[in-house]
Amino acid sequence: MPTNSENKKNLRSFFDAEYHALKSYAKSRIDDTADRDAGDIVQEVALKLFSRADSLSPIDNIASFVYNSIRNKVIDIMRKKKNETSLEQDMEIRLHEFTELFYKNSANDYSEEMITELKNAIGNLKPLYRNIILAIDFEGYTYNQLSIRTNIPPGTLMSRRHRALSILLQELEPKKQTIN
Repeated sequence: MPTNSENKKNLRSFFDAEYHALKSYAKSRIDDTADRDAGDIVQEVALKLFSRADSLSPIDNIASFVYNSIRNKVIDIMRKKKNETSLEQDMEIRLHEFTELFYKNSANDYSEEMITELKNAIGNLKPLYRNIILAIDFEGYTYNQLSIRTNIPPGTLMSRRHRALSILLQELEPKKQTIN
């Protein structure tokens, strides 16, 4: 029966010999997720196993132990993915909400071209104005939370956001007339 110090040696030789097979196994389990790489999953599992190898009881069946660890990691990733909406979808929803707030009207009243113009206008703002719009309107921070994170008084943050909204309105009002 191997000793605890032999766990690392056995794991290392197993990973060296079976890395490509482990990667293929992980890939077969996550083929529908483009945001994860099978190699990353195998490396995360290996790192966790190697960091705990000395504290584990002797591992009798290395192959089974490693494959089960990879399977469990994939299951964790899939569970997490089901509970999350993609960042891109979330930002698109927030953009539509911001459009409604900005124009005080339903976002459905504005064309995709106008929404694209709004995205571009936000991107063209000076960083201090763009950051306040993104933090408050897209990331959901309150002025107090943002004040604590940035050490900028809430009143200053409110003024910057108001100024940013004014700049956006000045830039987009003429485009709104021509597009709609």
